[in-house]
Amino acid sequence: MAELTPPVHGGGVNAAAKRYGIPVESWLDLSTGINPQGWPVPRIPQSVFARLPEADDALESAAAEYYGSSDLLALAGSQQAIELLPRLRRELSGRSRVGVLAPGYAEHDYHWRVNGHQVVSVPAQAIEAHLPELDVLVVINPCNPSTCRFTPLQLEQWREALASRGGWLVVDEAFIDATPELSLLRGEMPPGLIVLRSLGKFFGLAGLRVGFLFAEQAVREALEKVIGPWSIAHPSRWVAAQALQDTRWQQRTRERLIVQQARLRGLLQTYLSDPVHSTALFAWVETDEARYLGQRLAMRAVLVRRFETPSGLRFGLPGVETQWRWLERVLQEIKE
Repeated sequence: MAELTPPVHGGGVNAAAKRYGIPVESWLDLSTGINPQGWPVPRIPQSVFARLPEADDALESAAAEYYGSSDLLALAGSQQAIELLPRLRRELSGRSRVGVLAPGYAEHDYHWRVNGHQVVSVPAQAIEAHLPELDVLVVINPCNPSTCRFTPLQLEQWREALASRGGWLVVDEAFIDATPELSLLRGEMPPGLIVLRSLGKFFGLAGLRVGFLFAEQAVREALEKVIGPWSIAHPSRWVAAQALQDTRWQQRTRERLIVQQARLRGLLQTYLSDPVHSTALFAWVETDEARYLGQRLAMRAVLVRRFETPSGLRFGLPGVETQWRWLERVLQEIKE
């Protein structure tokens, strides 16, 4: 098997600054889909840094209350589960036939392939046709970058079909916090369902590296043995627990994101003639001119994420009013 190339992600401002000769501080980075107005982290007591993480602190209970299920395992970001689940599946069931939603977060496809599984990239509209031949199905809901969504009923039907033959449905819900009604988390986790959540996007706390895996007990226990103790730093646990308990901020943020999502979609529809699709935290423009438009934006110090298959651009949200005006001015210049 040819060596696989690790995926490229958004957020490469340093590299863009070198490539285009524009200082880092001059860039508007819209490449990541992270909430630019994230949860406001308070001053962290010095004592938090002086102690090892403790499994019986407030994090797991706060997460169970927020997400609606106590069948969880805290992780150093959902990325840790994305890397470990293919290894665990191979140990438990050998090499599997894995369908991965495409286009989608490339780390899923990469790690299932690296671990020797037979992987097929499956467009959303082709999942039903492929399902009978799969042992594992990996979907992102809502999908990054295409923004397509799956209903809980649809996903539950796929889980039942997979679980009946010992299979897994893995659902990455990294971008679902603004629309929690779409989540599959409803108390006790059924066989064959694995759900990934993170504080990186909605809460804007990607640097904490805090995420959760929800699954039946056997899967959680097997992963916990691999991870070992202290996978999440104590300051990260302390901050994450408080953010998960701040229901007032969460509700205000959901309301604000609805307004900002509509504003971003409106801007892109005005200045880019292609159809625009969006989630609460990013918009997706599928266009054959993605390379050209991405370069034109970068020449004006606006960094977005470009995808090749299909050809398109993903725009995150500006954080403050001056950035919104900056984006509109640049889009207008490009159109003219």
